[in-house]
Amino acid sequence: MRALKSLFLLPFLLQTCSDSPNQTSETPISADPVVITESVDGEFNVNRNAYFGELHVHSMYSYDAFILGGIASPDEAYQFAKGSAITHAAGFDMQLDQPFDFYAVTDHAYFLGVMREMALGDSELSQHPVAEGIDQIGDDPMPRRQIFFNFTDFANSGNGDEIMDVEVITTAWNDIVETANRHNDPGNFTTFVAYEYTGTGPNREMLHRNVIFRDSNAPDLPFSRLDSDNPADLWDWMDNNRSIGIESLAIPHNSNYSEGLMFDLVDYNGNPLDSAYADQRMRNEPLVEITQVKGTSETHPALSPNDEWANFGVLYTRIGTDVLIQPEGAYVRDALLNGIRLQEEQDFNPFKYGISGSSDTHNGTAVGSEDDFYGVSGLLDSNGQRRGSVPLDTPDPDGSLYFDRYARFGASGMTGVWAEENTREAIYDAFRRKETFGTSGPRLKVRFFAGHDLPEIDDSELVAKAYEGGVTMGGDLIAESDGVPSFIAWAAKDPNSAPLQRLQIIKGWVEGGEMYEQVYDIACSDRIVVDPTTNRCDDNGATVNLENCSISSNLGASELRVKWTDPNYDPTRNAFYYVRALENPSCRWSTWDAMRAGVDPRPDVPATIQERLWSSPIWIIPERN
Repeated sequence: MRALKSLFLLPFLLQTCSDSPNQTSETPISADPVVITESVDGEFNVNRNAYFGELHVHSMYSYDAFILGGIASPDEAYQFAKGSAITHAAGFDMQLDQPFDFYAVTDHAYFLGVMREMALGDSELSQHPVAEGIDQIGDDPMPRRQIFFNFTDFANSGNGDEIMDVEVITTAWNDIVETANRHNDPGNFTTFVAYEYTGTGPNREMLHRNVIFRDSNAPDLPFSRLDSDNPADLWDWMDNNRSIGIESLAIPHNSNYSEGLMFDLVDYNGNPLDSAYADQRMRNEPLVEITQVKGTSETHPALSPNDEWANFGVLYTRIGTDVLIQPEGAYVRDALLNGIRLQEEQDFNPFKYGISGSSDTHNGTAVGSEDDFYGVSGLLDSNGQRRGSVPLDTPDPDGSLYFDRYARFGASGMTGVWAEENTREAIYDAFRRKETFGTSGPRLKVRFFAGHDLPEIDDSELVAKAYEGGVTMGGDLIAESDGVPSFIAWAAKDPNSAPLQRLQIIKGWVEGGEMYEQVYDIACSDRIVVDPTTNRCDDNGATVNLENCSISSNLGASELRVKWTDPNYDPTRNAFYYVRALENPSCRWSTWDAMRAGVDPRPDVPATIQERLWSSPIWIIPERN
């Protein structure tokens, strides 16, 4: 029996508006966070700790990573995650300032290990015509891109069986599984056996998922798009595995590149959605990746015209083209809204997602930070010129001063969870109950509760009482016809990143068959008060010096927390609420690149960003008669 002791201490000095005669429990508190948690037995905490990790990492076994210069093995990837330096194909070291708590190598099951095998020069695969030149390739990224395109064109031509070597795939998969299990260190560092399923639509629209296994039990081979492009077939496979004791979940990603298919209102075969579909989808994929290097998928300005911060990390065209991307059905907030509309109209919700964030790195490493961005595609984006942040020595034949493929990528993101301890079981269970949040990169933290009997914001046992008297992120709150629930939102800055500027709640609901959303600023830094007419904080005036990337030193908050009630609450409506917290502005990675190269920041990409986090939603469920 564990002997547990949990103590939560509030800051001794609070930077509040306590001198105001009208202060209530809904007044936000801004302070330097001091949270002390003690336990007799290691780090186990009944009120849960925040752990940070990366769930979208490619190693040398992914065909695209290998040919582009991603040379890290799964073993090196986990060494990096634990704090060791590993060497990039371009020759420089990559190392974290702070190790991760959990990590998963998620190589493409599609032709797993095949590209690397072709490059060895002593195998049957190396003799195939599509492998020509692979074993002699140098550091020039352009020939590597051409080999990559040749490979994918051949693989998609219907002749892929010619390079489908089950023995090679099995060997790579066994190494991935064994390495994850070997690096797993309960209580200190958690790994997950995992892979990426790269299903596509009829025109190669992205329907990709990362599949995460709960423990060391893994199938003999992963399910890939070579088996089926239909996500429902993946879920069938996962259900069958579950029946024999192999538990897993899938995390869809890059919905922004799905052309509306990721959250379509018909299934893969064009059939209307039904409750069986919703049950199977939510059973197998409770989380969605909201941000990564290839764009943020929270929302789109065309979908959320009244959200001033909707343009964060939005990619408007397909990579390397001028083809506009279809936003409807491709963004998370839109999916959440359609989910509650289906809930009201047909009594099922196939889009009841919790939130995660990851990078999609192809270097075996996380992407680094804005001020130390490694890129994500091996040699193709290994320096400022190749990333498009520094002008080319000689303009392209079309007159372009910059290489443009990667310039709008982001240095994003990361997953946070609230779990009792750093073990596979505890963290996976947090995934399942959706007590998760995503960030654009910094280690921001957020607590989020809803309930009809929540404590006051300055209660010394705030977290314990909030768990007891309410629900946390990822949960359902049953409405009471004669009561209005309150929400507790509490965000803390990353000690190594910019201060917080504002704390927000995003609400979505359906009325008369129409979908609505509202962004509420609920807490402001620097003693600024939310305008009750606009539901907005005034800008706090924080600035960035683009000559040296220094930021305002005296503005922003270390912590923002508030007990809030919705002024437009309706207990008869299905609704969701989630938290978004924004930092003060800081330099974007491209500006750091330019500064170090001694050139001006590229004028057609943002010079600064506001890093942020997103919590999983809480859903309000009307009381049934």
